[in-house]
Amino acid sequence: MQTTEARKLSIYMGDATRYGRRPMCRTIVKLLHEEEIAGVTVLRGIEGYGSTMQIRMAKIEFLSLNLLPVVIVAVDHKEKIEAVIPKVEEVAGTEGLLSAEKVEVVSPAPAVARVR
Repeated sequence: MQTTEARKLSIYMGDATRYGRRPMCRTIVKLLHEEEIAGVTVLRGIEGYGSTMQIRMAKIEFLSLNLLPVVIVAVDHKEKIEAVIPKVEEVAGTEGLLSAEKVEVVSPAPAVARVR
């Protein structure tokens, strides 16, 4: 089994977070796409809390309020992730939490593999 070392950037926020009039997660995904990051996924949580310590959960009465947690996960080579972090921070401002970690890409991922 051959693996490729990469970095995973995770961005945590609420789905009500906005950048101007657009949802913040869409703005960040667009930025990551423009920067040609190999892979990006947006995950909506069913329960969670952030800096406000207020627990939000996917109950039918909350679904229309857009208060659920969202995680944007991006994977690419270390250099590309490190280069895009300041741009994401500029867009996100004080909203959300960013984390980066070393990962090993196991499956053949053409976008990550092409930049070896």
